[in-house]
Amino acid sequence: MTKLITSPQNSFIKSLIPLRDKSRSRRQSGTFFIEGQRELSIALKHDYTINTLLLCTDLLSEIELENWSQVPAQEHIHINQEVYAKLALRDSTEGVLAVASAKSHDLEALRLTSQAPLVLVAEAPEKPGNIGALLRTADAANLDAVIIANPKTDLYNPNIIRSSVGCLFSNQVATGTTAEVLSYLKENKIKTYAACLEGAEPYHLQDFSQASALVVGTEADGLSEQWLDSSDVRIKIPMQGSIDSMNVSVAAGILIFEAKRQRNFKN
Repeated sequence: MTKLITSPQNSFIKSLIPLRDKSRSRRQSGTFFIEGQRELSIALKHDYTINTLLLCTDLLSEIELENWSQVPAQEHIHINQEVYAKLALRDSTEGVLAVASAKSHDLEALRLTSQAPLVLVAEAPEKPGNIGALLRTADAANLDAVIIANPKTDLYNPNIIRSSVGCLFSNQVATGTTAEVLSYLKENKIKTYAACLEGAEPYHLQDFSQASALVVGTEADGLSEQWLDSSDVRIKIPMQGSIDSMNVSVAAGILIFEAKRQRNFKN
């Protein structure tokens, strides 16, 4: 049976605010907040469990409401525009919100089925926009996995979900300490290529056709010494202008698609 909630002061509606805004609430409950039709569609496609689906009857057409009402969820709730406005972070009015169960992002949960996996490793990224852009690029290239070493930001931060346009859900994503990630890559015989400026070889002269991990750091600090000392090869993108670095997601995109080119854009 579908519930109807029309008051922004409803206790359940108020309980969703910390889930939306606080990583601690998400971590403790094992759930997170999804906003947007495309994001929710991708989450469903990749087998995320939807606990609560909230549909704004003021913003959805009858056909849209009927279609979304078919989505499997433990609970369906219809809300009005006033309640929707209290919960939604965006100016766009798509009328669809959800609470979903988080997945495991342990390294052991990764399933690398390719004989020569291509993996992106990002060390300590902080900005949700950069993380989202990295995930979008990883999805576009159909990478085998994205690994966040020493994460500084909760993966289910709404801004990561938004900036990744739901690609958080379509990628295999794992997190761990730098030591754990290095150990995992070594155990799986994946060669590591650390993007940096000093003592590095041009990226386009490398052979990325074998199992490879492309490792990028933050724009401000680059990669830690642990990564630089432990990686198999240091690589760089030759810079021909006045600056010596570029946005991390742009740099990662260049490296990723060179690797895909070498693999004839095959999975």
